[in-house]
Amino acid sequence: MGERVLPRAERRRRTEEKILDAARSLFGELGYERATIRGVARRAEVDPALVMQYFGSKQELFQRSVRMAPAPDGELGPDEVVEHVLGSLGMKLELPEGSLAMLRSMLTHPEAAESARQMLGGQIGRLAEALPGEDARLRATLMTLTLLGITVGHQLLEMEELRGVRQEELARLLRPSLRALTGQDVP
Repeated sequence: MGERVLPRAERRRRTEEKILDAARSLFGELGYERATIRGVARRAEVDPALVMQYFGSKQELFQRSVRMAPAPDGELGPDEVVEHVLGSLGMKLELPEGSLAMLRSMLTHPEAAESARQMLGGQIGRLAEALPGEDARLRATLMTLTLLGITVGHQLLEMEELRGVRQEELARLLRPSLRALTGQDVP
């Protein structure tokens, strides 16, 4: 029997994912400025024109390749918001290549910084919807940036104090401050 031919939509999805994987890898290694469409295409083993057809620009390719898991949708209480934020801690300590590329590039490249602001802004907005009060967006920003700071310290600065600390221990120490930022009384 011959091999089953995949539907066009599935072939397209696989090619897109192959390009995104190559982009995450290259952006993670080189940062935004030094990575090129041709380099991504070479690593993905596709034609550069195909990369442009799928993504339109280097900026769009970068944005798509560094997208993190979205914040939760729907009705969440403050405790669930804290646990969602803490649940993402493991991912931040074992950072995917795309996110590492975002961290490296957002501090040195204006387009990457704008991408980071847009992505973080969306996550902050969804977290803020679950928090009470007029300053909910500010408090959601502080929660998000607390974990971003831990990520930078662990992944880029390689702070010895964060190496080897179990995720559960970090969560235990962070939980009271994050809970305070939800607007709840802290016991």
